[in-house]
Amino acid sequence: MLSENSSGSVLLVDGMALLFRGFYATSSSGYIMRTENGVPINGVYGFLKYLLDAIQTFKPSHVVCCWDMGSKTFRTEKFEAYKANRGPAPEELIPQFDLVKEVTASFNIPNIGVVGYEADDCIGTLARTYSPLTKVQILTGDHDMLQLVNESTEVIIMKKGHSNYMVYTLETLMEEKSLTPAQIIDLKGLTGDTADNYPGVKGIGEKTATKLLNEYQDIGGILENLAALPKGVRAKIEAELEMLHLSRDLATIRLDAPVACALEDCGWAMEREKVIAKFEEIAYKGLIKLIG
Repeated sequence: MLSENSSGSVLLVDGMALLFRGFYATSSSGYIMRTENGVPINGVYGFLKYLLDAIQTFKPSHVVCCWDMGSKTFRTEKFEAYKANRGPAPEELIPQFDLVKEVTASFNIPNIGVVGYEADDCIGTLARTYSPLTKVQILTGDHDMLQLVNESTEVIIMKKGHSNYMVYTLETLMEEKSLTPAQIIDLKGLTGDTADNYPGVKGIGEKTATKLLNEYQDIGGILENLAALPKGVRAKIEAELEMLHLSRDLATIRLDAPVACALEDCGWAMEREKVIAKFEEIAYKGLIKLIG
């Protein structure tokens, strides 16, 4: 199943995005897959299914998996309500947080994360490190990552359904969104993000924000031309200047997180016996079918 052919690229995986997606996809009916010891395994199973399909589809030569390391980050210090709208993780998923990293490590894939930063920041930092050396592909479900697209970095958005991807390059991003990667950050500054719970400028939606960015390039350009804006739009922006700048800052993926992983340490090289030994330790036979 897992091809040895490689395109000479590094795949940066948004681990939590795959784990949560895998958990909900396999538990929507209410049934939770469990190991012989009764430990929930469905999130790990779904994660692996998505991960291995992406590796088979995009054939990277190197793979790294990045993780959030708790809910408190520099963003929650700046804005207490950041992501405060999210409830606790489902009880059955909690024991799978450590287990999924063990399984990832059994594939010789480095697990990268740092307290105080999000997985996005780790991915952004590694993408900046690797992009001068090789092609970078980022696997996620998070459109915030589109700000990381450049000449040598693509963002692969997982869409609904198995093996369904949208690959964003500079060209496809402009075709679909009419925005550059840098303008994705300004868009979030203007519109906010309901998933991450920061408001942007109240009353400014994506359509208006995109139109403003197409006309004035960035938030700086918009603010320099406030007098030229329709009275209603101008009033909304002037009323929320502080939140506009804060939202833009919260939306910005950091490229200087204190993480590092040398390319030679993340070559994709699955050792079948090592993986099977981990699967047998977990005691869930269904996992072995995933590696063919």
